[in-house]
Amino acid sequence: MRGRRGGIKIRAVRVGVLLPLLVLLGVVFGGSSSQQHPTTPIYDVALDLNDTHHLYWRIDYLKEEVEFEVHTKGEGRQPWLAVGFSDRGLLEGADLCVLWTDWHGRVHFQNAFVDSSLRLDVADHQDCQDFRYKVRDDVVKFTFSRKFDTCHPHHYVIQRGTTHVVWSWGAGPLYRLSGVLAKGDHTGLVRVELLKPALPPATQGDDTQVLEVRSQKVRVPAEETTYWCTVERLPDSFSEKQHVLQFGPVIEAGNEDLVHHMELFHCEYPPEVTVPKYQGPCAAPDRAPEIDACKRVLAAWAMGASPFVYPLEAGLPIGGPDFNPYVMLEVHYNNPRILAGRVDSSGLALHYTRRLRAHDAAIMELGLEYTAKMAIPPHLLSFTLSGYCVPECTALGLPAEGIHVFGSQLHTHLTGVRAWTKHLRDGTELEDLNRDDHYSTHFQEIRRLPHPVHVLPGDTLIMSCEFSTMDRDNITVGGFAISDEMCVNYIHYYPRTDLEVCKSSIDSSTLINYFSFMKRWELQSTSREVNWRQNYQAIRWTPLRSGMLADLYLNSPLSMQCNKSSGVRFPGYWENIPIPHILHPLEPPPSPCSPAKEVEENDSPLMN
Repeated sequence: MRGRRGGIKIRAVRVGVLLPLLVLLGVVFGGSSSQQHPTTPIYDVALDLNDTHHLYWRIDYLKEEVEFEVHTKGEGRQPWLAVGFSDRGLLEGADLCVLWTDWHGRVHFQNAFVDSSLRLDVADHQDCQDFRYKVRDDVVKFTFSRKFDTCHPHHYVIQRGTTHVVWSWGAGPLYRLSGVLAKGDHTGLVRVELLKPALPPATQGDDTQVLEVRSQKVRVPAEETTYWCTVERLPDSFSEKQHVLQFGPVIEAGNEDLVHHMELFHCEYPPEVTVPKYQGPCAAPDRAPEIDACKRVLAAWAMGASPFVYPLEAGLPIGGPDFNPYVMLEVHYNNPRILAGRVDSSGLALHYTRRLRAHDAAIMELGLEYTAKMAIPPHLLSFTLSGYCVPECTALGLPAEGIHVFGSQLHTHLTGVRAWTKHLRDGTELEDLNRDDHYSTHFQEIRRLPHPVHVLPGDTLIMSCEFSTMDRDNITVGGFAISDEMCVNYIHYYPRTDLEVCKSSIDSSTLINYFSFMKRWELQSTSREVNWRQNYQAIRWTPLRSGMLADLYLNSPLSMQCNKSSGVRFPGYWENIPIPHILHPLEPPPSPCSPAKEVEENDSPLMN
């Protein structure tokens, strides 16, 4: 899959079963879990740009633990290596498992925290378990396991969603671990989804083919961030409807460090409309205006993400007599070292078949409208906004049998730190549709849910996002610019319906009254003559005014986008809609940290 030609290419695939991604590791230890669980998927990620350090992991849901294996290429004499977890990717507060060698040549493996002075502090409880290691051909390989929840204070709890994996490498030997500078000689961060759902493999027939949509020998600019767009026409074979069964990355060899994320968009036009082919910066001023309609997401991938596989009963429809044949690939190149001369032809590969499955899959947008009516005050550690898909909309837009949501992509811009979608039925809170308590805008991927969520007509879906604006000096409003904000969940579901957008904002008349109040009683320079953004920017924000705005959003009626795929709203009056409230909260899940499971204080450390 790693050619060097760009554009669109189709190739056949002759496989009976599409297995989960497997890394074929050499057995480091006799009787290791690689032999005990041969069918359990093993996932992996390079920890640094040169792949000097590589992390593999496998999940044991029955034991509620993750098994890790680290490979590090030899550098220097008796180096130490720390791998662990951080709430937001910072070293301070990180929970690390550290391999090190003392001045006698003895190998140690200890659990340590990073204190406020960025030095290592050996933990009271050693929760990096089952350590083994081996050195072969100047490569150090070691394994350890970690419980999802160790039940010890201050230790990181591994959850669904994004995990920030941090690492450090330093020269050795060491006299003791405590007090060593945590950053060592090299340090880094990768974001992954550690707790991937245990899903069955998807079968594919002999007629499965792969459509590759790729950049075309892009000379990546010597800039930190580049968004590069390529518009192509699908082959004539897509005049017949096909079903996409899976999509994933095709990264040009050697550019794994460069390609941050990619998205494939459909150009939403009637089939006879021609869209000019294009390759260049996505925001170029001379780009043909027709390309602006290439916005409907077909596939997306972010660094560290596995291929996205559709459930056996559904496929993403692409092509057909009513389908415009033009698509746009967007590639985000991340070049922090500002390197020149890099050439790339990466893209996305879509596995598809003409043998259609039982259901057409589709994507629906939940959350907040892309509008400046919603805003986040500055200098706040935490501020939450919610967008609503109300019962009035799902009652009209969903079929009587409902829909089955199997995938989800949470999305904010730069200030988002947490995102979740709640599911209500007749005021009763059901299990979250999706949640990411360590969300990062730099790691957005479409994720399969552990099991499909059945959403019925009349249900409520509430998309919420927590934002942090400590480094912002003025208000952040909703909008399309990266400096603006969004709070959206793109859900993947079947069967396809006419309901494509179910999002909200504060009711317009309520917001007008709010700005009038701020002018009359708070003496702020708001006005009916300017737009939402200008009014928000005219307010001098204090903690009290920020709290008032939060209360306004929580208690005001809604303006709804309850839109069909054509962009037309469903019949009805969609202003002044009451906010749905949770009448019967969901009971919290039982804690794995009951007294019987607590580890005694005098447990011996893993290694001394």
